[in-house]
Amino acid sequence: MASRHEAPYRPQDRYEVSEMLRGLEANKGKGKGKGGFSCKKNTFDVDGSKIKVDSWRMQDWDYKKPNLPTYARGLFTTMTSQGQPEIVVRGYDKFFNHGEVRETEWRNVERETRGPYELSVKENGCIIFIAGLEDGTLLVCSKHSTGFRADTDVSHAKAGEKWVDRHLKTVGKTRQQLAMKLREMNATAVAELCDDEFEEHVLQYTPETAGLYLHGININLPEFATYPHHLVDQFADDWGMKKTMYLIKDDINEVKTFLDGIGETGHYAGRDTEGFVIRCQSKAGSGDWHDWFFKYKFDEPYLMYRQWRECAKAVISGRQPKYKKHKKITEQYIEFARKQLHGNSDLAKAYQANHGIIKMRDDFLASRGLKGSDIIRQEEEEGEGAPDGVSKDVILVPAATIGCGKTTVALALCSLFGWGHVQNDNITVRKGKPAAFASACCKELEQHPAMIADRNNHQKRERKQLIEDVSRIVPSAHFVCLQYVHDRSNYDSIRAATRERVLSRGDNHQTIQAGSKGSGEIIEIMEGFLHRFEPVDHESPPDDGFDMVIDMDPIASSRDNLELVISRLYAEYPKLVEGQDMPMSDDMDAAIDAALNNYTVDIKHEIKSRDDGRGKRQGNPRANGLNGQPNGKPKERKVDYFAVQVSPTRVNAILDAVFREAPPETGGMYHSLRQQGRVQPEFHVTLIHRAASGDHAEQWNKLLDMHTKASAPTEQQAFAQPEPKLGTCKVRLERLVWDDRVMAFVVRLSPADGSAEQFISTNKTAHITVGTAAPTIKPVESNNLLANWLQEGSGASGITELPIKGSVELEGTVRAVLQKH
Repeated sequence: MASRHEAPYRPQDRYEVSEMLRGLEANKGKGKGKGGFSCKKNTFDVDGSKIKVDSWRMQDWDYKKPNLPTYARGLFTTMTSQGQPEIVVRGYDKFFNHGEVRETEWRNVERETRGPYELSVKENGCIIFIAGLEDGTLLVCSKHSTGFRADTDVSHAKAGEKWVDRHLKTVGKTRQQLAMKLREMNATAVAELCDDEFEEHVLQYTPETAGLYLHGININLPEFATYPHHLVDQFADDWGMKKTMYLIKDDINEVKTFLDGIGETGHYAGRDTEGFVIRCQSKAGSGDWHDWFFKYKFDEPYLMYRQWRECAKAVISGRQPKYKKHKKITEQYIEFARKQLHGNSDLAKAYQANHGIIKMRDDFLASRGLKGSDIIRQEEEEGEGAPDGVSKDVILVPAATIGCGKTTVALALCSLFGWGHVQNDNITVRKGKPAAFASACCKELEQHPAMIADRNNHQKRERKQLIEDVSRIVPSAHFVCLQYVHDRSNYDSIRAATRERVLSRGDNHQTIQAGSKGSGEIIEIMEGFLHRFEPVDHESPPDDGFDMVIDMDPIASSRDNLELVISRLYAEYPKLVEGQDMPMSDDMDAAIDAALNNYTVDIKHEIKSRDDGRGKRQGNPRANGLNGQPNGKPKERKVDYFAVQVSPTRVNAILDAVFREAPPETGGMYHSLRQQGRVQPEFHVTLIHRAASGDHAEQWNKLLDMHTKASAPTEQQAFAQPEPKLGTCKVRLERLVWDDRVMAFVVRLSPADGSAEQFISTNKTAHITVGTAAPTIKPVESNNLLANWLQEGSGASGITELPIKGSVELEGTVRAVLQKH
């Protein structure tokens, strides 16, 4: 590579790029065992070009794993006209906040990095990538999208494109010139889109300060290589873009002293700042010096500002605002917001669309004659305020399924910090067990500053019960969610990892005695938990009751997850662990080893699989044998319907994108469904319901026969799914239709690649129900909605529709869904 004073350059090596793509393709859609990762690929058209580009996206926690094909966060590739693979857009390597991971702990930063240290002010907008294609087209995209599919011109990529044109006009240059220059450099320009007229964030950008702030130029390589900041500034000047403020320090101790000082006020160079990005070189991991970034974010007053924003949105939506931090000043802000919003529907509508947020906040601060930093300082003096001031009454709440390692992590935390711990399985009362569990958690807080509520909490109703019951007894309680993230597209890997753990530990578990029960029965129980798992949604009840959510990988080792939890707690709750040095690697190894090897079960319970024992529990007088059957055989559940199941993660991402890019006035129903928790946790296309089996006997019998054969016992029965896969197909999303009662996607089914099987829906219009406005409205009402839509079109009977632009296809899995009882 070149010296700091020369522009770095290296051409792409086709073999290296091919190897990177081979690694990404091998993990597309699912992880590969214990050290695997999940990767998603989307193909996009490019406006004004015949070239198509592929976007590659990994989950945030995967970037913490070793030996990935690349660590680029924001990656687009294509094939050249010569049939060679190439990287066309290359974002930064995923970088973390100080103390968030082992590499960003200060003692490791001091030991493993070298200067010069470039500290650039963290702008507050959304990231935009700019690159050149082979045909001279300028590609402007957001982190994972080209914007070509947008319904309107308000997508982030499109907004970035407009600003590129404005900046180029100021220097008399063209898109093609910029594209060819970047291609000549084999580089991607990385900028922050800061424009309050397009989208407000936390910090304010006036029309004079709005635009694209260029903060990086990366070489298009699998490994990370980037330009020094003075060359980035030179490029910004040449092409009319805005420059990011930065300063250089040679010593890491000077860096920390400077950042700690700025953190006291949140101000630098006469303006608010959310933090700094520190650019340097590190030898961690490889032993060789390489370009490396980490960030230093100032949590306050920005967390307080975000809390005010969400409280005002709750007022507009008619919901009760929820907040646990900055209580006194937030109550005053809510009262101020109510007065501002009273009778002003235009202001309310704009606020919900993220406009006018900063003005209302600044008006409130002006009415108090205070700055945000003044409020934080006063609260610290009075002992009230941000989470980092919390020193007690912290409850760690897992959201997990069987075999994720939640108890191992809990026992290790107790060993290291002496915190409290309550296992749900140790609660032996016959009635009111959930309330007794919450009460036991509260008793632990009388003796410990923190405790772990060791229960799966895999459904929202469980989390709601725990938060509400504990809050009634300990109003000052702070809830931290330890979410073992269950991405449906990664369920095969989660199944493999959790089953291996459970089946290998035999009977040393309070509810799952794998040594005594048959493996098939154990797996059926585990599968039930997997299907019932409801992801944590921090923005909606009841999960908005968590002060913080720590996302963990259920496939990762308990040791890795323990380190993640500890790092986050030290960063976010320093007073909770004040006076205790962060555990060293050996300490955490020993804690996990003790949790795994010294744990024995005293109280055992039995979880029945499915209908096991149901007749007896319900007081059925005929329940003379197992499952209420005289012969002791389990009662077989019948097939309720056949469906094509699709990834909830993909559907939710598409919904968010559609309404983020749609006109604000069309989003009312969707936002209402989200806020009330009425968006379905799972999504499917119904092929045929049992009720229609008489009218479509041939199709029903065909699918039933496929299900029967796929369910037949095999040598691998222990690892078979209770509802086996019958086939796959493509599900194309064509449009979104809704009224004030129900919302649904209109879809088209087609055979999967290489599949001769064509699955069809007996419904008049194949669809995916998104959600209903109330529990009394059943999903089947989507049929009535779409029948009215077909007959009358949108606009009639309060029906609205939005087309889904581009070719949005999901991979669907065909399965039987059994009756609940």
